[in-house]
Amino acid sequence: MNDENTIEARFGSYASNVRNAFVGGPFGSNLVSADYVSAGVPVIRGQNLGQGRWVSGKFAFVSPEKAESLKANWARPGDLVFTQRGTLGQVAIVPDGPWDKYVVSQSQMKVTLDRERADTLFVYYYFSNPREIEYILSNAIQTGVPHTNLAQLRNHPARFPDVAKQRAVARVLGTLDDKIEQNRRTAEVLERLARAIFKAWFVDFEPVRAKANGATSFPSVPQRIFDSLPVRLTESEIGPIPEGWDVDSVSSICSIVSGGTPKRSEPAYWNGDIPWYSIRSAPAEGQVWVSETAEQITESGLANSPARMVPKGCTIISARGTVGKLAMAAIPMAFNQTCYGLLPSDMSSYSYIFLVIKNAVADLQQRSYGSVFDTITKPTFDELLIPMAPSRIVIGFESVVEPLFELMLQLSRESSSLTELRDYLLPQMLSGQVRVGSADG
Repeated sequence: MNDENTIEARFGSYASNVRNAFVGGPFGSNLVSADYVSAGVPVIRGQNLGQGRWVSGKFAFVSPEKAESLKANWARPGDLVFTQRGTLGQVAIVPDGPWDKYVVSQSQMKVTLDRERADTLFVYYYFSNPREIEYILSNAIQTGVPHTNLAQLRNHPARFPDVAKQRAVARVLGTLDDKIEQNRRTAEVLERLARAIFKAWFVDFEPVRAKANGATSFPSVPQRIFDSLPVRLTESEIGPIPEGWDVDSVSSICSIVSGGTPKRSEPAYWNGDIPWYSIRSAPAEGQVWVSETAEQITESGLANSPARMVPKGCTIISARGTVGKLAMAAIPMAFNQTCYGLLPSDMSSYSYIFLVIKNAVADLQQRSYGSVFDTITKPTFDELLIPMAPSRIVIGFESVVEPLFELMLQLSRESSSLTELRDYLLPQMLSGQVRVGSADG
């Protein structure tokens, strides 16, 4: 940082004066996959980093007895964890709960900071700065798998201001990340709510059952729709369904669009303005919309390949390799040949189609085949039978859940804007070009 109060020192000088403040994972034979159990003390591995500020995700565990034998390799809440080998440049904070200790794997390093001199959140952002990531990558040890070590981390140049200014910078950047995280959680709740409403209407038929038991209304069902419902279920080839409904295939309610990839060898086809979706751009679990893609193609690339544009709201499903990853296009886009786009036949019930497919993912995965990659094809959708409600029911359902999906989209767009702002401010604030007052100011 260029701030006049910034001091440049080795990062190791900011470690706490406690035993094992700087420590890596255990030696190889001391922690192997055979040590993992279903519950106990969590182990921090590479997959638990790279998902934002916090160590998170799916953990492996070791028994309390095994963890005790690896006490030197513990990480506690508030500690920082860095990648030693694997995806270099990753850093995350050990959260305050739900566990009071973790074991660091062989591919990670843990640092306990002196909180009087270094703010944990500031240091996280400092090492998330592209400049610092580039420094780590350029100084990586290239023998075998590229890696770094504790000595390099200790000697990493640390240009920190005083701790009050550290906290002020962390407060600004952390507030942005807090809002992004709040939006993510809200979107997850909305997505679960939409799925719950779908299940009530089209899987468990709760409104029909309630009407059969004398109810005169049902939560989430518009009154005019409830009044038109039958009062009994009848048997069908897929089990009981509301009287008057039919059974048909998923492909009968949507058009299935194939994807494609422009020639990689033709530069004129790439780096254009048309979003081109692949599973690399799939939203995280619990999220729905995709607004940005890892790659873009040109009009020429679109015209000279099997790729086709789909409109906003189209459900995109991965059909080869990892079958069943879903996304809704937030803007018109194309996609590659490992996916299908699903468009509602009435060109309006986009949310309904997404939820039909979401509910059917497990069934689609069971129907996948392939000796190398799991695969589903267009005929797979012909084989998948669902209850077919009258169009007025589908339209009524869409009127209930479509606002939920639009709110999810608004949250996604706001988070994208906040992420851009955070990523712009991060190097500016760390360099001192954008200054803030103290955390108390």
